[in-house]
Amino acid sequence: MSARSGPLAGIRVIDLSRILAGPFCTMNLGDMGADIIKVEQPGKGDDTRSWGPPFVGGEAAYFLGVNRNKKSLTLNLKEPEGREILKRLLKGADVVIDNFKVGTLEGWGFTDDWREGEAPGLVHCQITGYGGRGPRGDRPGYDFLLQAESGLMSITGEADGQPTKIGVALVDVSTGMYATMAILAALNARHATGRGQRIEISLYTTGVSLLINVAANHLASGRPARRFGNGHPNIVPYRTFEAEDAAIAVAVGNDTQFARLAACLGHPGWADDERFAKNADRVGNRETIDGLIQDVIATSTADHWIEVLLAADVPASRVNSVERALSDEQTIANDMVVEIDHPAAGALRMLGIPYRFSDTPAAVELAPPLLGADTDAILSQDLGIDAATIRRYRDAGIV
Repeated sequence: MSARSGPLAGIRVIDLSRILAGPFCTMNLGDMGADIIKVEQPGKGDDTRSWGPPFVGGEAAYFLGVNRNKKSLTLNLKEPEGREILKRLLKGADVVIDNFKVGTLEGWGFTDDWREGEAPGLVHCQITGYGGRGPRGDRPGYDFLLQAESGLMSITGEADGQPTKIGVALVDVSTGMYATMAILAALNARHATGRGQRIEISLYTTGVSLLINVAANHLASGRPARRFGNGHPNIVPYRTFEAEDAAIAVAVGNDTQFARLAACLGHPGWADDERFAKNADRVGNRETIDGLIQDVIATSTADHWIEVLLAADVPASRVNSVERALSDEQTIANDMVVEIDHPAAGALRMLGIPYRFSDTPAAVELAPPLLGADTDAILSQDLGIDAATIRRYRDAGIV
């Protein structure tokens, strides 16, 4: 095992997942110092290796974005010898994560009984589409379908427009975050029990959980949820407004902030108007107050209003493009764009790490691996397999 730094140094993870949710989870674990072995299909690898353009040095940007700090081992798990190699890897690992169809690993012999008997300390995280239970339990999961099915799309988009998906695969990404959190909890529990356990996470339960306050509103009132465009169901004004040259976001969270906003816009009397004085009043009259605010915001530039509002402690910001956000000096100050040398792509720019540890820093130490780049080293150095056997494995299509 290579020496890694970070709070998870010494933890070994076998990553059997592909696409986004699982790889995003293991990238986070790798950023925190865990030793990640990404197991991929020989000759093909993770599906996202072909998800382009754009490609950089022949590598898909999508794949590069979620697979740093990992090693790549090619292994044909449909072959008995491939599964035997996996068994040896799992016996020396702390965590295994997969997003196969429900029952796939169990069908290959990797049951709870096998884990408890052969690798009792192993934490097994299973990511599925629908959780293996219920009328759709055995279906595969796709972020776009889950955004639709969970209700997220129904509350996203303009009030008089069509349901709209979120611009990133939020259900996949959030499932990866939940998986990271649950794995860390299971590793902590192992200190007390001495044993690993199985974790179940599904895209469906993640999607429903992301409804948060919208679900709470419906469950409490019985009223159907609806779309508010860039507005908020419970707070007004809390939305975007079009300035003379660009859109700005204004986030008024209480009545005091609203009074300051009204004064900034030259209409201090709004704060005493019975239609707008309290947040509940503004929610009931959102179209009216939003329209009045829009009329004033449209008279000057985005920079002007942001300067005026921030000076009065009214939360406001520019609506940035992705390009502008990634070059913003706040992004640079927080090291959220980093560079690492890649064997095919050269100097590779990618997103940084969004969290910091004071004593055991996370780090981008390994570039996203080429397919199978670490196969020989893992088989020989970690499992003690001789060169002749590795050649035989290659000739037989096992690695």
